[in-house]
Amino acid sequence: MACESALPAIMDEQALMGLNPNADACYRQRALAYFEQLKESLDGWEVCAEALVKGVYSDDHVKFFCFQVLEHQIKFRHASLSAAQQQLIRETLMKWLQGQLMNVHPEKPFIRNKAAQVLALTFVMEYLTLWPKFFFDILALVGLNPNGVDIYLRMLMAIDAEVVDRDILHSPEETRRNTLIKDGMREQCIPALVESWFQILQTYQHTHSELTCQCLEVVGAYVSWIDLNLIANDRFVNLLLSHMSMEELREEACDCLFEIVNKGMDPVDKTKLVESLCQVLQSAGFFNVEQEEDVDFLAKFSRLVNGMGQSLVLSWTKLSKTADLKVSAESLRAVEAKVPLMLQLLIHEDDDISANIVGFCYDYLHVLKQLPALNEQQKSNVEAIMLAVMNKLKYDDEYNFENEGEDEAMFVEYRKQLKMLLDRLAQVSPELLLESVHRVFTGTMQNWQTVQFMEVEVAIRLLYMLGEALPASHGAHFSGDTAKTSTLQAMMRTLISCGVSEYQHSSVTLEFFETVVRYDKFFLVEPQHIPSVLMAFLDHRGLRHSSPKVRSRVAYLFSRFIKTLHKHMNAFIEDILSRIQDLLELAPPENGFPALLSNDDQLFMFETAGVLIVNGESPAERKQALMRSLLTPLMEAFRMLLAKLPQEGDEERQAALADCLSHAVGFASRTSKAFSNKQTVKQCSCSEVYLDCLQTFLPALSCPVQRGPLRSAVRSFLHRMIICLEEEVLPFIPAASQHMLKDCEAKDLQEFIPLISQITAKFKNQVSPFLQEIFMPLVMAIFEVLSRPAEENDQTAALEKQMLRRSYFSFIQTIASSGMNEVMASQGAENIERVLFTIIQGAVDFPDPVAQKTCFIILSRLVELWGGKDGLVGFPDFIYKHIVPACFMAPLKPTFDLSDAQTVLTLSECTLTLHMIHLKRGPECVQFLQEYLPSLQVSPEITQELCQVLQQPDVKVLKNYMKVFFQQAKL
Repeated sequence: MACESALPAIMDEQALMGLNPNADACYRQRALAYFEQLKESLDGWEVCAEALVKGVYSDDHVKFFCFQVLEHQIKFRHASLSAAQQQLIRETLMKWLQGQLMNVHPEKPFIRNKAAQVLALTFVMEYLTLWPKFFFDILALVGLNPNGVDIYLRMLMAIDAEVVDRDILHSPEETRRNTLIKDGMREQCIPALVESWFQILQTYQHTHSELTCQCLEVVGAYVSWIDLNLIANDRFVNLLLSHMSMEELREEACDCLFEIVNKGMDPVDKTKLVESLCQVLQSAGFFNVEQEEDVDFLAKFSRLVNGMGQSLVLSWTKLSKTADLKVSAESLRAVEAKVPLMLQLLIHEDDDISANIVGFCYDYLHVLKQLPALNEQQKSNVEAIMLAVMNKLKYDDEYNFENEGEDEAMFVEYRKQLKMLLDRLAQVSPELLLESVHRVFTGTMQNWQTVQFMEVEVAIRLLYMLGEALPASHGAHFSGDTAKTSTLQAMMRTLISCGVSEYQHSSVTLEFFETVVRYDKFFLVEPQHIPSVLMAFLDHRGLRHSSPKVRSRVAYLFSRFIKTLHKHMNAFIEDILSRIQDLLELAPPENGFPALLSNDDQLFMFETAGVLIVNGESPAERKQALMRSLLTPLMEAFRMLLAKLPQEGDEERQAALADCLSHAVGFASRTSKAFSNKQTVKQCSCSEVYLDCLQTFLPALSCPVQRGPLRSAVRSFLHRMIICLEEEVLPFIPAASQHMLKDCEAKDLQEFIPLISQITAKFKNQVSPFLQEIFMPLVMAIFEVLSRPAEENDQTAALEKQMLRRSYFSFIQTIASSGMNEVMASQGAENIERVLFTIIQGAVDFPDPVAQKTCFIILSRLVELWGGKDGLVGFPDFIYKHIVPACFMAPLKPTFDLSDAQTVLTLSECTLTLHMIHLKRGPECVQFLQEYLPSLQVSPEITQELCQVLQQPDVKVLKNYMKVFFQQAKL
């Protein structure tokens, strides 16, 4: 051994027992402790090195453990090892590798991978300095021994991961080192490595397919940064092409060729490379896609063709920007020549094969879009792509609509790719797309009763997709270009009148409703079709469909349809309301029957009912009566369930009742979304109905159980009512607030403050008496929650407190900026002082720039309100004792990070506060600063300079100065 070991040369056998995954916890704990001990010991790793070389242990977990200990030394301690110890590591690895050459039973893959990692780490640490002959030593030892070759190839992939892989983040230092390593390898050993790969591929292609595939993977990984001529030459490419004909190797050979094609290079050279490769592949028969049965290989081949196609397009793009028209035309011809093959792969019945060529297809269409005009061949290519896309959009028989799994999700993703192609086709030839969709759509709709569901679904889907492919501003598809509008109108007319909404498949039904709503503006042009579509929404085709998925989506689509066309609904309002009445019932938890619609779906139904009532042409009394009949059942159910809730002993049943009560409040709230500035609650005579709702819901605030969900629901309703009922809501606020402040948690208060802020901002002086009354109880409740002890590492509690602090400061800001200083001024000197101190504390002590910024905004506003001659008694004193120091102490804190954008905004507000103090106090402020700043070790020159800048009228100059001032102060 290189030096005396601090640990005995034998390992702790009992600790090693804990390495087995099935070992007892106590043994595992001991093994972990032993691992740490060996890692931290200066030379304990040498025991592991010896164990590996001498093959002391047959247990795989122990071998892996030994490599882990070695890995730790190399990764974290390499620089501190003596030359002898570093030599020992090299010898250990080479001896272990030599031992593998003779092994009848190779090590398990996970040990070989770990050994490869350790070899790669050693290489990274030593190649540039201690072991420049690394690869030559390894190659000389390994030769063509299959066990050795396997570890050599794994090691090369591990080196690629350490040095080349762009997905791994490296520090600037590591990046510099990696660049030096690659440069060194290019100069010294890459030709030798490439030669070794060729020998391995040639030697083992017929006998060891696994080794050959590994080697192909290595070539693919390294080709991106080595000299391409070493690989893209006759002997190498011919070898790769021969692998393309061998079943076990062909997929990996395809990937390897893909990497070669993908290498960045000059566009003319790239075109030549791709063309020569295509020629060879074509003459070898690989372009006869229809004769190939192996779909896995074809998926790889499709990816290769995609890479070749995209490379050619990129070359054309670069060449078309140069003046050489001949070379540019050649590269375009090369692109065009691949289109027949691309089409074969695009229309292949296997979606993976098709999906892999979409990129080339998309890029080709982009090329056509840039050409001044299309020739006949190009037009026919566009048509062929269009037909392929229309065909491939179809569902297959295996698609499971009721229980969508991974395969279905993949098809949905694939459909998105096809949609991108369709959108690009629309840019190249909108007329052709419109004409093709019209032809397919009309043909299918004429015979929909006898056509399979996937044909019908895709025909309607294509009409739907035109909406995005041929965009119109604000969905105005039915005005403007007459050729487009008349075709779309004709298709919509057919869709509605041909009876296809009766088709017995959920995918067709959904597509029908999606399309009707996408083109809802059609009904403004031809309103005669509204009744038949309304019936489809309301009967077994829509809201009464047997599939919950269809009913759910239709509930949402129906609400959108009604919102757009509410002006055309007058004749149908009461009929619709009576037909959906049972869908507007609150489903009590003990019902046992599954409801037709979920609670979320019902929200849309209530909103729809609200829109119909509010926007109808009936007189206000009728609107009131309809709204009352809509909301009274909710109120009655609410009263009944609320009476039950406190008597319910079972917590789960309690939660279910509270949930139901919350939904009732949510439904009532949702109906109010129908009102607008043109149709207010007052104008519709509905105030009384909503005031009744308020009186019904507010008692829930004093319910002794399930406080959280009930308070949350009622609070949301109050937010809506403040907007809808305006001052009519004010009498209810004091009692509601009193209940909401009882037994609060941080979250309750945090959600309650925005409500009070909303009232303050909206009603200002109207609510001043109420605010004066609630101000200190609210503040005290906040202080109480903030002062509650929490565990040191309870991050949730810390975050809740931080958010509450922010809400509190926002509340004070709302009061200050609403010009309601009397709310604070009337709280008595002691309370005012207490609140002011919390604002100073918020500005200085808590490293939260969001809250700090708010605090400085408040301080600036209070100085403006109270800092003048006739301001609050004693406030000028407070300015000099606390506010001015805060303006300096906060930015001087180590946590005040001037490179953070949010903190810079805080500094800006802090500067504005100083500016405001000077505005209000004048020369007195300057005099104070001249006495105060020296106490902060500010030199007389800088003090003078700061005071001069403060007296400038331009605040921008002051802001810039203060930023530099604090940057200098922190140096």
